[in-house]
Amino acid sequence: GAAYGGGGGKGSPRALRRAEFARLGGMTYLDHAGATLFPQSLLKAFTEDLSANIYGNPHSQSISSKLTYDTIEHIRYRLLQHFNTTVEDYTVIFTSGCTAALRLIAEAFPWVPGSPEEPGSCFCYLTDSHTSVVGMRGITATMNVLTVPLKPAEMVPQAEEVGAEEPSCQTPHLFCYPAQSNFSGTKYPLEWIKEIKSGKLHPINVLGKWFVLLDAASYVSTSPLDLSVHQADFVPLSFYKMFGFPTGLGALLVKNEIASHLRKTYFGGGTAAAYLAGEDLYLPRRSIAERFEDGTVSFLDIIALKHGFDALERLTGGMENIKWHTFALAHYTYRVLSSLKYTNGAPVVRIYSDTDFSSPETQGPIINFNVLDENGEIVGYSQVDRLAGLYNIHFRTGCFCNTGACQQHLGMSNNDIKKNLQAGHVCGDDIDVIDGRPTGSVRISFGYMSTFEDAQTFLKFIIATRLCGCKMLNCPPQAETPSPVTVSPKENGYTYDNHVDKLPLKRSITDSQLKTSSPSGLTSVCPQLAEGQSERNVTEISGNSTEMQPSGTTAVTITNIYLYPIKSCAAFEVNAFSDVLKDSHCVVCHRYP
Repeated sequence: GAAYGGGGGKGSPRALRRAEFARLGGMTYLDHAGATLFPQSLLKAFTEDLSANIYGNPHSQSISSKLTYDTIEHIRYRLLQHFNTTVEDYTVIFTSGCTAALRLIAEAFPWVPGSPEEPGSCFCYLTDSHTSVVGMRGITATMNVLTVPLKPAEMVPQAEEVGAEEPSCQTPHLFCYPAQSNFSGTKYPLEWIKEIKSGKLHPINVLGKWFVLLDAASYVSTSPLDLSVHQADFVPLSFYKMFGFPTGLGALLVKNEIASHLRKTYFGGGTAAAYLAGEDLYLPRRSIAERFEDGTVSFLDIIALKHGFDALERLTGGMENIKWHTFALAHYTYRVLSSLKYTNGAPVVRIYSDTDFSSPETQGPIINFNVLDENGEIVGYSQVDRLAGLYNIHFRTGCFCNTGACQQHLGMSNNDIKKNLQAGHVCGDDIDVIDGRPTGSVRISFGYMSTFEDAQTFLKFIIATRLCGCKMLNCPPQAETPSPVTVSPKENGYTYDNHVDKLPLKRSITDSQLKTSSPSGLTSVCPQLAEGQSERNVTEISGNSTEMQPSGTTAVTITNIYLYPIKSCAAFEVNAFSDVLKDSHCVVCHRYP
């Protein structure tokens, strides 16, 4: 099966969680596409570094400043090495995040304004793009540059290779697309980069030279990116999505071939080789990085990146392991989630995906969905989010700063968006259903520190709130369901196996109990089977109750009791009757002494 676990020095995923992420406690964190979590050893190494060294302003000439400068340059090399490229091909420009990197490109790209006599540059982007990509059009519009949004289905090869290498026309055009959708986790072909630059694939049919901006922020958090093969001209990043820490720091990787053509108007501290205050004289520094890094870079945060790379490699064994581990969890969760049905055959969820989760080459560790009731009506994402809070499960809801993908998957037209706005709905609010139609959805996403137990806890939550306790459970027979992932144990951790589809999901439904196999043995997904409790124990407790019931009735076995105190919205589970007596504020203990 797919690879659950990664070859790291901490051993199993559970051991990694105990050693590095103990602060999670009983929390199930499933918003790694929003922000992943930093390991404790990263923070420890970083603070020890700061405690042992003096890092001065890199624009000064002191010994402490030179230490800072040299460390930053070393990290630039380390960053390029991570993406399998070198300073001969790419330049690293540190920014405050991916959004700042995108704005820099919009402002500095050598656009040619259009005119009635001659067409100018074009800015094209995939509609399945982050708000920060779409927002670039606000800058290009002021430069009289044509903006063309393209749907993924419109990206088809052209019959003839014309335009991109036309020697008589070198008008620069820019096409931007995400390596991985932050909405659905769909991975778009990295081969598009070469095909667009060679002229085999045209975003639109115009003469000129195409450059490619690959939004890699979502992709590189869980997948390796080889820039020696897929040579995009611009690659913006956000490091908190990779390491969890630091926040507020990103980078723009620029192909050196285009870097010298970038234009800049504003100049800040550290970017000038010389300038005059009383006269219009400004000479930029020769280094592309220094020319575009206005002011003093966030040098202590940049130094933290060294420890981020160290921790990532030490704990996981590399990005390939992370890719397979996170995909294994997403693959398993998707297969179970998509098979859940009510007794009338209606699905419990509607999943928004362009793939069948069969390969990590086309699908990232993101699952986007809405919960449905037994009549097929949408259960609002805000309601699902509030319920998840009671289970201490954390994920993200809404449209995830990607209106284009939201429209595509939820079937919303431009007029629908406008009507929702008139009805009072704006991005980030909790108005989740308007006229019976969803305004957004629920997104779960996995990181390298995610475990099988996280996936199970989430599935338990869905089943407990939609299926368990009522006669709604109807699951496909064992032969029709796919498998969770398995682990090939290794002396120092885990290995992975790329053949995802070989393991059928071993599931059976007995007396309204949902069970799944797990990498560590048979473990319950449904709350009826508590952690560590075997099927045999449950049978001993409940017996074959169905046969003992009068004709025409079905036994109901109470497996979990949750009490909701009047003065609190949070429930607590009663494992023994003595637990109730311990809570003097509980009304039940007064009524049933």
